[in-house]
Amino acid sequence: MMTTTQEILLDTCGNLDVLDVTDRVQAVVVQAGVANGLLTVFVPGSTAGLTTIEYEAGAVSDLRAAIERLVPRDIHYDHDRRWGDGNGHSHVRAALLGPDLHIPIVAGRLSLGTWQQIVLVDCDNRSRHRRLIVSVIGD
Repeated sequence: MMTTTQEILLDTCGNLDVLDVTDRVQAVVVQAGVANGLLTVFVPGSTAGLTTIEYEAGAVSDLRAAIERLVPRDIHYDHDRRWGDGNGHSHVRAALLGPDLHIPIVAGRLSLGTWQQIVLVDCDNRSRHRRLIVSVIGD
């Protein structure tokens, strides 16, 4: 059994910027040389999340619109009153998405569906430097 952990660095625009990170995550698996195992990808921070989606313009637009309906930016958030940074909605959005994904590795490939990509969703109200921590465990 082997394990490896690498970081992927990203710059985002904020405001529900959705970035396809699938190829970069798969490259970590290839570099690790794992045939079968498990991948975990994690985004540190409380204003970004990870999910999977078909990464095409319509689905990405629908995701953004759904998040906006679920957690609108233009309502009261106690976080904003306390910190004055205007990103209370960002924290709630990221909490609902979650900071991590776990994906089986089979025959050296991520076990994603044909139209399924891994995406980082930056929920903050400004651009950010983000990092993903990618851990691979397997044989």
